[in-house]
Order: sequence, then C-alpha cells, then structure tokens
Amino acid sequence: MSTDDKNRAVAAAILPLVGGAGNITSVAHCMTRLRLGLRDRSLVRDEELKALPAVMGVVEDDTYQIVLGPGTVARVTPEFEALVAEAQAAPPATPSADDLAAQGAAIRAARKARNQTPFKLFLRRIANIFVPLIPALIGCGIIAGLNGLLINLDWLPAVTPALAAIASGFMALIAVFVGFNTAKEFGGTPILGGAVAAIIVFPGVAKVDAFGQTLSPGQGGVLGALGAAVLAVYVEKWCRRWVPESLDVLVTPTLTVLVSGLVTIFGLMFVAGEVSNAIGEFADWLLVHAGAGAGFVLGGLFLPLVMLGLHQALIPIHTTLIEQQGYTVLLPILAMAGAGQVGAAMAVYLKLPRNGSIRRTIKSALPAGFLGVGEPLIYGVSLPLGRPFVTACVGGAFGGGFVGLFSMLGTKVGSTAIGPSGWALFPLLDGDKGLGRTIAIYAGGLLTGYLAGFVATYFWGFGARLLEEFDVDTDAGPETVVAASAGTTPPPSPAPKPDPEPKPAKL
Repeated sequence: MSTDDKNRAVAAAILPLVGGAGNITSVAHCMTRLRLGLRDRSLVRDEELKALPAVMGVVEDDTYQIVLGPGTVARVTPEFEALVAEAQAAPPATPSADDLAAQGAAIRAARKARNQTPFKLFLRRIANIFVPLIPALIGCGIIAGLNGLLINLDWLPAVTPALAAIASGFMALIAVFVGFNTAKEFGGTPILGGAVAAIIVFPGVAKVDAFGQTLSPGQGGVLGALGAAVLAVYVEKWCRRWVPESLDVLVTPTLTVLVSGLVTIFGLMFVAGEVSNAIGEFADWLLVHAGAGAGFVLGGLFLPLVMLGLHQALIPIHTTLIEQQGYTVLLPILAMAGAGQVGAAMAVYLKLPRNGSIRRTIKSALPAGFLGVGEPLIYGVSLPLGRPFVTACVGGAFGGGFVGLFSMLGTKVGSTAIGPSGWALFPLLDGDKGLGRTIAIYAGGLLTGYLAGFVATYFWGFGARLLEEFDVDTDAGPETVVAASAGTTPPPSPAPKPDPEPKPAKL
C-alpha cells in the first residue's frame, strides 16, 4: 500500500466513527490533532475510534480532536476533507464507492482492534507512561557519563558538582513524573497522581515505621509510584461519582491524596520496595551465574518481542535497575539484536547483487541500523524475506551471549538510560570495572553480532528458491524480470542501430 493509500485508509476508517460526512461541520488540524466540528456529538463511537491503530487518543474542547501525531495528521487531513466533500456531494439515497470503502476500512480496523489482547493494551499503557520520560533519561544519563569521565581524569573539579546535580535531579524525582503520567494515562487528574507519588521520595518518610521497619525515601521507586498513582485514580473516580458537586472541589482531591497516600506509606512502599529489590537481585544473579546463556536467549528473542510489542514490559524493569544501580545491565545485551540485524542486512546486500531495489533500501537504512534504529531494516529487508529475519536473531543471540559471558567473568556492562542502542549507546555506557573495559566489551558484542548475523544469513539465510525469486534485476524491463523469476532466458534485445555518419560541419 502506498503512503497516499494508507493515509486515505486512515481517513476512511475515522469518518464513519464520527457520525459520517453528514455530521461534520468543519475540518482543521494542528501539529498533532485532527479537529472536527460536529453536529451531533452522540453519533461519535469513541471506543471504536480510540481502538484504531492510527489514533493515539481523543480530546474534547471547542472541537472534537483526534490525536494522530506530527506528520501523520498533515497527510490524513486532506484525505479526510476529500472524503467528506465527496460524500456530502453524492446523492443521499445511493452509497458511493468511498462510502463503501470507508465501511470496509472501519470493519477491518474493528477486527484488528479485537485482536488487541488486554495484556498488549496494558503494555501499551505502560509504554505511554514511561516513553515520555526517555528524553530526560538520555540527557541526564549522558551528563552523568561526562561527569564521571571528568572526575576520573581529575578535570574541572569546580564544575563536576554542578554536573552531578544536573544529572541526578531528575532521577531523584522520577517517581513524581511516573505518578503524573500514570494518572494521566488511566484517566485521573495528573497532578494528583504526581502528588501521591511524591510521598515516596519525600525525606520525611524516614520517620515512619511500617511492617516493623523504618521507611527510607525512594523505597519502592517507580513501581511504588505506578501503584500509588493507579490507586489515586480509582479513589478519585469513586469520589467524583459519590461526592456532591458543590463539595467536589474540596473533598475529592483531599480524599484522593489522603486515602491513597496512607495506603502508599503503610503498604505500597514496602511491597514495591521488596519487588524492586527482587528484580535487581535476580538480574544480578542471572548474569553472574548464567550470563552467557541468558545473554544468548535475551539477545536472540528481542527482535520478536519488539514485533509483538512485548518488549514494553521491560521498560519498568530497566527504569528500576537504573534507579537502584545507576544503570541497567539488560539493555546492552538486548541491543545486540540490532547488531544481528545489521549483519544480516549486509549479507543480504551481497547475496542479491542484481536486486537494485533491496540493495538501495539496505544502503539507505544501514546508517540508522548502526545507530540502533532497526525498523527500516526489519520491515524493509529481513522480515519480508523470511529466513534472514531468523538469522538476524541468531546474530543478536551470539552478541548477547558475548556480553553476558563477561558478566559471568565479573564485568558488568550497563546503560544509564533506555532508548538508544547500537553506536548511539556508547555515550550512555557504565559498569563496575571502568569505562574503558565497559566500552571494549560492548564494542566486542556489537562486532560479534555483526559477524554472526552476517555469517548465518550468508550461508543459511537463503534457499535456492528464495535466491531465484529475489536475485533479479529490478531495474530492468518487465520482460527481463519475469523471465528471470521464471528461470527462462529473456528475449534478446534488438540490435542497436548504427549511428549515422557525421556530416561535415558547416563553416
């Protein structure tokens, strides 16, 4: 499907869910939202609309606003306007082809929405909570790494305390941001979620005893903040339902913070703290006792997890490890999946010397692949070919096993932030045996992933049938391509006509 067809399909899927063309009075868009004027708000099918894959959410204001994201909204809006204009101009008694296409697109979108399991929808919510925090994690992580380098070199001693404060400030209050985003995602008042989560990092909790022990600021971390904010949302919704409207502005926020705050102090902080400690201890135990095997499995399975959306379950674990230890030991291992993908793509480039289309795709996508952005190579090269996707996973497994092996030998390799991988992860690396050794091990893992992915793909990534089908000259005429894919000899090209004898130039 071309880009224009895809944008038109999105517009066609949205139109019947907002009441059809007859319900539209105005169409406009801003940076991220399609803004619609509606005649009858009750005709909008909100839940089906939110379930469309292209829709990130809806907002009600003076117009009905559908969040599609930057770039997408600018392309979908003209298609939507065209569909509305065509439908409004058509005779009302006879459905147009566009109306039927819109109905079909809506049915397909609804069917796809039904295939979204509750578990995957829950993971998407978790991602919506933590993904907005990634830019701050990256920025503070790089500053922390720079500060560590300056301290080790004994450079600019007057500046390093300031850099330490800049790098650590966000992490000291990350629970507040998690609480804010959680309440927002689950339909509560964001500031109330942040207020309840702030209890976890408040120094005064050190004076409170719970479960026979004194609490410590930050106990429970992001998991405690997540649970506290979810609880606050449910308390708030209960209050909105039962508290008289005249008292709502005073009673609801008070009860929300009080009830969920007490439960957080005398329950959630202790429980979430135990869970967080267990996660850190298990990660350390796993890499110390089974590092090579665990790295092999994690590196090999990460690409399929990304495709299924299950990798989002790891985001709170990464964040918990960063909060506890200063870095996550899992991300450098998982980043090896991208290295296997790059190696596989380079092998495909060599195995298909006649397919100009795939080779151009690889050349344009490889720079992003080296920087850890693997989607262009996955969806443009290895996944459509089939077996090269499997061999790319093999490369990731060997790279992950390499990094995991050194964990067994006593050297941890971690990342101070989540998000980047590939070469882009170098500025965020940290470990327990010095930056030089950490960088060397991570670089060795990348090289291992490149090499293993290349070798596995070059020797086992193509069968004879796959080569026969894809190793054709896509830049040649259609007769040549069809003949090559059919295993026949293309018809001979007509002999070129001889150039006419040049005439003497006139003086």
